[in-house]
Amino acid sequence: MSGAADTRPDPEPMSKARLRLWLKLLKASKLIEEEIRRRLRIQHGSTLPRFDVMSALARAPEGLKMSEISRRLRVSNGNITGIVDKLANEGLALRVAVPGDRRANRVRLTPRGQQVFAEQAAAHEGWIDGILGGLDADDIDGMIHRLDHLTDTLEATDAQRH
Repeated sequence: MSGAADTRPDPEPMSKARLRLWLKLLKASKLIEEEIRRRLRIQHGSTLPRFDVMSALARAPEGLKMSEISRRLRVSNGNITGIVDKLANEGLALRVAVPGDRRANRVRLTPRGQQVFAEQAAAHEGWIDGILGGLDADDIDGMIHRLDHLTDTLEATDAQRH
């Protein structure tokens, strides 16, 4: 050994690496989300929150209470109310009284709402396929595996706090 000083930089602290990872996840997510928002607006005259509400309702043919929609989408009831009002006014959603609870309603898509959502969902799938078209099966499987691990870790941490 020559005794020369080691000129390699110190390894990045984990806190900095984690922060860098978070920023990269956020950037990728925002880029995809911005493009989906743009396409929904231009091609369907719709919004991402509206698409999300319709998606939640499409997965629950029996309907959902407003609080259930809010919980599934992790947004306030106030945000959902305006969207549901517009969907109902356009004949895409319907409020149905909950037997035994005069104050509660279930919201569900009408047949026309189901059709509109099916068209948007098919377009959405195609957009995502195109946006992520540069990834091969190994990339996708690896990212899904790592993101599942991240989600499990976050949920376990959250459960410990509560």
